[in-house]
Amino acid sequence: MSATILTAEAAKKANIDIITDGKGTQAVHDVVVAMRANRRSGTASVKTKATVNLSGKKPWKQKGTGRARAGYASSPVWVGGGVVHGPHPRSYAKRTPKAVKRLAFRKALSARILSGDVLVVESFGVTEGKTKAFLTLVNGIAGDVRKTLIVAVSFDKLTNQAANNVHHTRRLMTAAEVNTENFLAFDKIIITKDALEALGQRITA
Repeated sequence: MSATILTAEAAKKANIDIITDGKGTQAVHDVVVAMRANRRSGTASVKTKATVNLSGKKPWKQKGTGRARAGYASSPVWVGGGVVHGPHPRSYAKRTPKAVKRLAFRKALSARILSGDVLVVESFGVTEGKTKAFLTLVNGIAGDVRKTLIVAVSFDKLTNQAANNVHHTRRLMTAAEVNTENFLAFDKIIITKDALEALGQRITA
């Protein structure tokens, strides 16, 4: 299967407005940080001196024992006591305006196109649901690189099955779901012609 490197001129024909200057760099940073923050579960939790399962009784009398004063066994300075300033369940979610997301998407895609990392193919699919067949196809298009992203409007069942074992390094994504972070995470990006048109519609929408 033959592939061509997507140029800036060809991208413009697909309604992808290439950003050639520094515009959008901050937007990419903000969007990626927000996406990673939104994936955090925020479930880390520790017990404070008020919630540890220990008695609140004074362990010994205040004076006369020769030992330091102690008011309760749950004190943070004791082994098994509460934790001071530890994590508690919280939301790390960050809200990003749609205009910033759209700008970041354009900037990330533009950067990869200008660096010559985006390859265009007529279509993408395997004839048998085998990992070996899938890798042979991908490596034949993108070369021997560590991570490759394949973007199409949709994938058939056999192609999804063949890619299942290597999805961490050879990722299939539809044009509707691919995002800014995906464009930055892979060495090469393979895009089908119909997916390129769909990406252009997303950018101009």
